[in-house]
Amino acid sequence: MIISTNGKSGQQRKGSHHIVERSRMKSTSLVISRVKGEDAGKFTCKADSNPYEHTLLVVSVSASPSGVLQLGSEATLQCNVAGLDPGSTVQWTRPDGQHTGSQTVQLKPVARSDAGTWNCTFSHDKKYSESLNIKVKEPAPTPPPLPSLITNANPKTTCIDCAIDPLSDALLLGLKWWVWVAIGVGCLVVVLLLVLVIVLCKRIRRKKAKLHKMKNSRQPLKSKQYCQCNRPTAAAKPQQGRRREKPSAPPLQPLLME
Repeated sequence: MIISTNGKSGQQRKGSHHIVERSRMKSTSLVISRVKGEDAGKFTCKADSNPYEHTLLVVSVSASPSGVLQLGSEATLQCNVAGLDPGSTVQWTRPDGQHTGSQTVQLKPVARSDAGTWNCTFSHDKKYSESLNIKVKEPAPTPPPLPSLITNANPKTTCIDCAIDPLSDALLLGLKWWVWVAIGVGCLVVVLLLVLVIVLCKRIRRKKAKLHKMKNSRQPLKSKQYCQCNRPTAAAKPQQGRRREKPSAPPLQPLLME
């Protein structure tokens, strides 16, 4: 069951089939959106207990590669009809009216006559057709090769249809004159840079030597030898905090009496 509608109350009930989410009722018709190939098959509508069957066919036509086909390339045209009874005939009709007798057409290679409207035809109670428009374009032309100067040991060999300017195309050791000029200018620039670097290095060394000499001249002179004088050492100072002892009195001499 997809959808059931009560004629009296108008209440609807939906089933669990995968097509239910994309289906809706419009009056007495079933509307299916975003139709897929698996939707094809027989549908039954019951009204007042009377069944009415309807067969849904899903047709898809495609070209691989898609878009505009290039002349001389390969392409495949495919016509698929889902829900068709087994044994039914599906075939392509070319733009010129010829029938291919198959639902798959291989274009090897793609020709100008393949451009136009292709029709996929099949029968189910009556004849149906689905069209596919094919466009064919020619590949982009390849540019002609540039003329080259042919040199050979044989002096009779010449370049046909070549206009040679002796100033612009003159070769020296396989290179043009402007290439040698560029090489000479580049070498001159390199030599000047080397000379500049050498001069700057010498100037920096001279400045460093001059600064080192000035630093040495500013240092005070220090003698490695010192004068020594021999003189008696001074008496030791009495220690502070101690009481100085008085010298002892000399012994009394006896007085001589006459």
